[in-house]
Amino acid sequence: MKKLIIATVILFMFTLTTKAQMLTPVHWSYGAKKLNNNEAVVFIKATIDDGWHVYSQTVKEGGPIKTTITFPVSASYTLIGKTIEPTPITRNEKVFNMDVSFFEHEVIFQQKIKLKTGQATVKGTLEYMTCNDHQCLPPEDVEFSVVVK
Repeated sequence: MKKLIIATVILFMFTLTTKAQMLTPVHWSYGAKKLNNNEAVVFIKATIDDGWHVYSQTVKEGGPIKTTITFPVSASYTLIGKTIEPTPITRNEKVFNMDVSFFEHEVIFQQKIKLKTGQATVKGTLEYMTCNDHQCLPPEDVEFSVVVK
């Protein structure tokens, strides 16, 4: 019995240590603002820890994984244009041997939509990759949902 208790305690401590080591340098939040009865803007914000960066939607092939935001077809809204982003920082990254565009500290992506009904729940998925000067984390997929009233 004593061995079982010791093994359980060790397993519990290993689980806590593993969880503490997981890096999450990017924190996502979402919102929406109605522009009028028929249009709204969905905001997708990344708050990025110091020293880390998230890549632009415009990274060329051969580089890091670019940020990609996808919206499934909906009966309650349609997309107006593409998802926009502010002007990124662009510099040559030796690892990829090319100019790469990215964001530090925070970035807000915006998607304009046309409402087919008075309100909508906008759902989507974003894929992104984050790096610092020493390492890159594996690409991550995040699902989101934003209510537009």
